[in-house]
Amino acid sequence: MTHTGSERIRLQLASSMESVAQVEAEAEKLLHTIGIEEDAAFPLLMGIREAAVNAVLHGNSYDPAKSIVVTMEHDPETLVITVTDQGEGFSLDTLPDPREEENLLRGSGRGIFLIRSFFDEVHFRQLHPGTEVRLVKKLADSAGQAS
Repeated sequence: MTHTGSERIRLQLASSMESVAQVEAEAEKLLHTIGIEEDAAFPLLMGIREAAVNAVLHGNSYDPAKSIVVTMEHDPETLVITVTDQGEGFSLDTLPDPREEENLLRGSGRGIFLIRSFFDEVHFRQLHPGTEVRLVKKLADSAGQAS
């Protein structure tokens, strides 16, 4: 199924893993609606999930008083996912490179690296408080297949 119009979904959710599952479920429905094949959708869903986990865990520290906001927008050419938390923010410069030898066996620290490999563009913006991550995937031809 191909969806040629545009759409915007906005979710404001608690800082919980249940919210991460809800984000993933909504994203999966959207990707199906716009005609992205399962093989192409899998890495996008993984990246979206990782961004939501980062917002809940690292951004908001599971604080029930804080929420995450996720928007999912698309038109025939582009899919844009924005995830915002209310945390203290971070510096990209201080993140360890997961490819360096001393980090290879660490149990965490690969999320942003993976997100960057799955999306065409990844933008971070510090909101003071909070961080916004914007994931952009260019959709190929009019059939809606991800490139």
